[in-house]
Amino acid sequence: MGHLITLATCSLNQWALDFEGNTARIIQSIQEAKAAGASLRCGPELEICGYGCLDHFLEQDLYLHCWEMLERILTDKSCQGIILDIGMPILHRNNRYNCRIIALDSKILMIRPKLWLANDGNYREMRYFSPWERPQHVEEYYLPRKIQLIQGAVKVPFGDCVLSTPDTCLGFETCEELFTPKAPHIDMGLNGVEVFTNSSGSHHTLRKLDVRMSLILEATRKSGGIYLYANQQGCDGDRLYYDGSAMIIINGDIVAQGTQFSLNDVEVVTATCDIEEVRAYRFAPSRALQAIQAPTYQRIETNFSLSSDADDIDPFIAPSLKLAPRYHTPQEEIAMGPACWLWDYLRRSKAAGFLVPLSGGIDSCATAAIVFSMCRIVIEAIKAGNAQVIADVQRIAGAFEDEGWLPQTPEELCKNIFHTVYMGMEKQSSVETRSRAQRLAADIGAYHTDMNIDTVFNAEKNLLTQSTGFEPQFKVHGGSATENLALQNIQARTRMVTAYYFAQMLPTVRKRPGGGSLLVLGSANVDECLRGYLTKYDCSSADINPIGSISKTDLKAFIAWASDAFSLPILTEFIHAIPTAELEPIMEDYVQSDEADMGMTYDELSVFGKLRKEAKLGPYGMFQRLVHEWKDKCSPRETAVKVKRFNHFYAINRHKMTTMTPAYHAEGYSPDDNRFDLRPFLYPPFFESWSFKKIDDEVERIEKRAAK
Repeated sequence: MGHLITLATCSLNQWALDFEGNTARIIQSIQEAKAAGASLRCGPELEICGYGCLDHFLEQDLYLHCWEMLERILTDKSCQGIILDIGMPILHRNNRYNCRIIALDSKILMIRPKLWLANDGNYREMRYFSPWERPQHVEEYYLPRKIQLIQGAVKVPFGDCVLSTPDTCLGFETCEELFTPKAPHIDMGLNGVEVFTNSSGSHHTLRKLDVRMSLILEATRKSGGIYLYANQQGCDGDRLYYDGSAMIIINGDIVAQGTQFSLNDVEVVTATCDIEEVRAYRFAPSRALQAIQAPTYQRIETNFSLSSDADDIDPFIAPSLKLAPRYHTPQEEIAMGPACWLWDYLRRSKAAGFLVPLSGGIDSCATAAIVFSMCRIVIEAIKAGNAQVIADVQRIAGAFEDEGWLPQTPEELCKNIFHTVYMGMEKQSSVETRSRAQRLAADIGAYHTDMNIDTVFNAEKNLLTQSTGFEPQFKVHGGSATENLALQNIQARTRMVTAYYFAQMLPTVRKRPGGGSLLVLGSANVDECLRGYLTKYDCSSADINPIGSISKTDLKAFIAWASDAFSLPILTEFIHAIPTAELEPIMEDYVQSDEADMGMTYDELSVFGKLRKEAKLGPYGMFQRLVHEWKDKCSPRETAVKVKRFNHFYAINRHKMTTMTPAYHAEGYSPDDNRFDLRPFLYPPFFESWSFKKIDDEVERIEKRAAK
């Protein structure tokens, strides 16, 4: 029996409930795997229906349609001659399970349900599925009637079993199981499994690929084996971007790694491995002693071999070489992740393009730079001959052009799909911000509109005066804090209404055939959302927000990087500009500043966000941590003031998060209310809270001790 085996894993850009499209991509991946000589193909988690179906997993229709699509795969002649590891949900004895279907030559060999479900952060699998809490237990599953006809049998094995071939043994994990302390691959490996697959629906978060990759490498570094990791790639219908990175590892070394960000709907990764290397790696007597005590798995037998004797004597077939892991910098991740997410959203929503209210500040600048990055990635895909991208570009951006037109530069593409609008006020908006907005739009090729909204602002402002006789004033003109805030909010909300008006009408104004409408992009960063430093239903209210879970600190670093990487020197001007909402009149001795308004810096906000969400600390816990970490920059009393100020404003502004624009998930401390960060939006007053009293007592205790 041979010892060289060629294996394939993949990243697929699946879309929730796109049953036929998902199935077509699965079949394409199988065909590409076979063309590369692979004898095993592993696909992403829940790939037939898409991972992000959410409460649709509770519908009977979904399970019926998954079986109908699996029937297509099983009866497709091009999908035979290779072992298939396919993901879909299954109803078994009135329970819903997240399963792997292991099939060969139109027959299902076994069904393996997921043992440990992901149920934290963005994941709610236990809302839809039951965990298979019966390790090594196998029972029988009764197939749907149509599948019985194909199978030539009524039932198949269902449970935690492994697949035995004449030349090796295969085990199957699903996503979260890899991350558990006692992962299934440990006992499977001790029981003689040599090839493992892991089918995932793992989303992108900044700086997290190395954590995931370390766990995958560790899966085989201790006990040896060949590990295939598959993942979704792209936006499948909501805030998450699944960041691919399909890979194959042997004995702790990477031998194949796919892209993390790509516009390819199907990406197949293959490698040739020597199974004898696994056996040699597992020589240690201590491993053998543990193997004897390990639980036994039921082996499902098949006569199909992963290797062939002919390959062993073919000088042109050799084990794949070891590779160094590939990681992107955080700046590259910001440039590529949200950009690919935006492209998927645009092409699947059938919209005519994007519109960004471009203020001249760094947040809207970063949003515009990400759209430009998207255009750069699209142009690269066109040059690479990506047929799907070419078709999408001609449908979305080619409406203005002759048939067969394709853009040659990112600027050409930007001109047709990206619209920016500067909405200024005569006394509030500076010459500098207006100029920066105009020049940035020109440099990236966007269709730019410049206007003042004073007429609308004054009309709204005068409604109160006409009705009550009271004329509100800005703070700099002697008005109260309430008047000052109300006048700022009129401007902010006027901009939101204006942005949507222009988004609906600009395609018609530009004589785009069929008109269409634009997606309005928000540009509130994660720190402003966390602090509530924004007006409810202002420009932060949009269709989607590519930077809503990215910190101001990371955005600045991204803009500095993009200035060189994108050859856009104009971007450096945004970095050095003082962040300002420009909602108050500019005076000789006063210019509105974000950080002054907030009473804290953006860097401090980022720290608070991480302590609140990632370190899981309340106000008192934050103070206890920061009184040590900030000892060189703040006194204990100053630290207490900052901690209490943050938590106070977080609490009174929490209601704003219930209406925030759906944002690309990027940071582990995102305050997204709808899925990632579930907390109340009506809090008791923090200034009267027990935790604040504890902070005050602790400050007094520290100061008394220091005074002795």
